Amino acid sequence: MAKDRKIDLVILGLLFHEDLTGYDIKKRIDGAISFFWKGSFGNIYPSLSDMEKNGFVEKRRAETKGRREKILYHITEKGSDALKEWLNTEQAANDLKYETLLKLYFGGAEDKSTALENIRYFEERVKADLAVLKGYRESLEKVLDRQDHVYYYLTVTFGIDTYEAYLKWCGKAKKMLGGMKG
Repeated sequence: MAKDRKIDLVILGLLFHEDLTGYDIKKRIDGAISFFWKGSFGNIYPSLSDMEKNGFVEKRRAETKGRREKILYHITEKGSDALKEWLNTEQAANDLKYETLLKLYFGGAEDKSTALENIRYFEERVKADLAVLKGYRESLEKVLDRQDHVYYYLTVTFGIDTYEAYLKWCGKAKKMLGGMKG
């Protein structure tokens, strides 16, 4: 397993709960995980292939009635051990990259209306994502008796708190830029 390829660990984490196809893995990443991690078919399938070669996952054929055969991926004991080892390491990269902030940082090269528009767009996205996260929270609150759901719930509430802070910042930034001359 590539040491710095976190997509491997994302996939192992997903497969720890259930066998999935490559397409299902992409759907899970594009769902709730997309709020804090991204993945594409261009890195999911090469990762699956490498992990299969190295014994972290194995392919299983799914029964389908009259449709194209599905290939499910299953985490092996070696893959489970690698996931648990990663979970137990103290270091974690928590790098954030916000192009909106990068544009704002260099905003002096353009009229403030451009910066305001970038903030408004960011604010719209945050509001939309926040609504989805609140929907997840509502659903998860009904099933907190399952241990895995507690962990999902904690990531969702982290996202809600973070996105609410983003919205607060947007308000302050718009007010500050709105009061500037030029």
